[in-house]
Amino acid sequence: MIALDTNVLVRYVVEDDARQAARAASLIEGAIAAGESLFVSDVVLCEFVWVLGASYGVPRATIGATLRELLRAKHLAFSATDRLARAVAAFGAGRGDFADYVIREQALAAGCDRVATFDRALLREAGFTAPA
Repeated sequence: MIALDTNVLVRYVVEDDARQAARAASLIEGAIAAGESLFVSDVVLCEFVWVLGASYGVPRATIGATLRELLRAKHLAFSATDRLARAVAAFGAGRGDFADYVIREQALAAGCDRVATFDRALLREAGFTAPA
C-alpha cells in the first residue's frame, strides 16, 4: 500500500498543475485498476482542508462535501473512517478548523473526555474546555 502526501491529493483534486495532476491521476487510477488501496493519514486530510481553504478559497461546504466523497472512496484507506466522518460532520456544523475536530475525535478515542483549548469558538462545543 502506498500513502498519499497532501500535495499529491491536492494535485489530483484541484488539477492546478497539469503535469503533476496527470502523475497523481496515474498513480491513483493505477492503484484502482490493480485493486490496491492508497492510505490517507489524518495529518494529510488536515493539511488538505487547510490548503483548499487558504490557498484556493474553496468554501467550507464544498470542502466538507469533498471530504465526504474521499471517505466513501473504496480505493482510499484511513486510520479510522468513523472518527473522520464525525470530524467532517462537526466541521460542517461548527466553527472550528477541521484539525480541531480531528483532534477532538482522537482525544475521545484515547479515553479523554475533552480537549483543553483557548479557542473561544470551540469552547461552545461539546468536548472542548478552557484550561483552568
